[in-house]
Amino acid sequence: MADPARARKLAVRIRQIVSAAIESQIKDPRLGMVTITDARVTSDLREATVFYTVYGDPVQVEDSAKALASATGVLRSTVGKQTGIKFVPTLAFVADVVPDTARELDEALERVRSADAELARLRENASYAGDADPYRRPAEDDDEDDDEAGAAAADHSAAEDHSAAEDHSAADDAPAGAGDVPAESRSNA
Repeated sequence: MADPARARKLAVRIRQIVSAAIESQIKDPRLGMVTITDARVTSDLREATVFYTVYGDPVQVEDSAKALASATGVLRSTVGKQTGIKFVPTLAFVADVVPDTARELDEALERVRSADAELARLRENASYAGDADPYRRPAEDDDEDDDEAGAAAADHSAAEDHSAAEDHSAADDAPAGAGDVPAESRSNA
């Protein structure tokens, strides 16, 4: 296992070498406008995956893939000569789908922007289906009645708290091991 930093550096170097070699050494007429976008090397430095894009239609993409596959040996020997490493990694060329995905995302975002603009245009002249403020507000003269009802509710909850405290103190006086037995059964025992 090689150092991950070394693998990254080798991947960058392979990308540069392959890109330059495609421009200068490969004369295959099937090779279209190829751009090397990325290269990745396994941690044991035995295999390298080179990602590329092709400008053009699907026929040009397919022809460029065939041209790169036929030029793999020449490109590998060029990488070996220029890097000087003991074992030259095998090269695998993979069409990069990131630009296509980015283009699809841009188109989707443009559709959403146009839908938002249409919605904003419709919203300008829209009116509420009901009242502008649909929430109920209490009448101001009912405030005095609400205060008296709130005080009565507070007195009632305080009485409940007091009776609950008495129930807990009776449970604390029970003998040990009687925690699972209902209070009615304990008093009879």
